[in-house]
Amino acid sequence: MIMALILNQMLPADAAKKTSKKKGMSTDAITEITQGVDNLTKKIYERELYTPEDSKNLIELKIKLDAQMDVLPEAAFAPIYYKLGNIYRMRGAEKEAITCYQTIIENFSDTAYGPKSRDILEEMGIEIKLPAQDEDEEEEI
Repeated sequence: MIMALILNQMLPADAAKKTSKKKGMSTDAITEITQGVDNLTKKIYERELYTPEDSKNLIELKIKLDAQMDVLPEAAFAPIYYKLGNIYRMRGAEKEAITCYQTIIENFSDTAYGPKSRDILEEMGIEIKLPAQDEDEEEEI
């Protein structure tokens, strides 16, 4: 009887732990962000003018993606960051583009977008410092 009471008291805590675990972004949310980024990319390639609404959408998409990266990075974000980097670069926002490409290198270097991002950063004249290099330097000291 005492064991049953103890187990019953532990169950709510266990349930709370399960619900507090970090959850990834839903497939629908990833698809929504991807479609938004693809629409903005099409406008760039079609040489259409970006409206203030397009700029607002770009910012909102980037904020959503960054917020999710803080919770749980997923490899599905690599192509989205790559496309965002391209949009920023084509619009002349180099700082934002560099941030997108660097995010890929730091978090998704094992995807096909890792080498592409490194190549673009090198073309831009940006020195690439990989996280593994930081650890190696600290060990040498």
